[in-house]
Amino acid sequence: MRKKIIAGNWKMNKTPTEAVALVNMLKPLVANDEVDVVFCVPAIDIIPAMEAAKGSNINIGAENMYYEESGAYTGEISPAMLTDAGVKYVVIGHSERREYFGETDTIVNKKVLKAIEHGITPIMCCGESLEQREQGVTMDFIRQQVKIGLQGVTAEQAAGVVIAYEPIWAIGTGKTATTEQAQEVCAEIRKCIAEVYDDATAAAIRIQYGGSVNAKTAPDLFAQADIDGGLVGGASLKEDFGKIVNYK
Repeated sequence: MRKKIIAGNWKMNKTPTEAVALVNMLKPLVANDEVDVVFCVPAIDIIPAMEAAKGSNINIGAENMYYEESGAYTGEISPAMLTDAGVKYVVIGHSERREYFGETDTIVNKKVLKAIEHGITPIMCCGESLEQREQGVTMDFIRQQVKIGLQGVTAEQAAGVVIAYEPIWAIGTGKTATTEQAQEVCAEIRKCIAEVYDDATAAAIRIQYGGSVNAKTAPDLFAQADIDGGLVGGASLKEDFGKIVNYK
């Protein structure tokens, strides 16, 4: 039985002071050891959020990282910086990183490999646009993202990766894929993993759904056979995140 993982993606929100206040407010609301709870926060918030989360079930994750160890990469965050701060998870290849900062599947793959090398669990994102869905190429596109993103990753390593399926047309729009649509794609991702690796790896890997997940939609989504939790955007900044974590 795969343990659910519910991660909040704060995006570019909350100052360090505000981050501490939010963690303290949410701590009692997300106290549920039956799921892995992760707050993926802006880089400047990582250390204060980590301090605020001490003694709780909250894991602090990063929203991005570079694939080099160190060097002349102004503004970037290295995996060693994250591990030294105690970070266990990092979001890689979010659609906003792809759209606004030109991240390709190849760059995503480099970041995934580097995160694994440093013992950080990648939350590797994939998802299609509305145009791609309407053209009927959703599955082809998602399979390409997954296959390239995991190139060079062993079966044992892949089993520990988290894949987040986020239809781009449902991020921050208020639209949510139907439960059936979300399950269909997550099942196809698991099938793709089985083809690339084996059934055991496919059975072990955790696949999240993201895209305007809220307290109302979470129970049905998380009850699906191939949906192992969620990557939650705006709702992770509110009290409602507690209801999402305690969805049962």
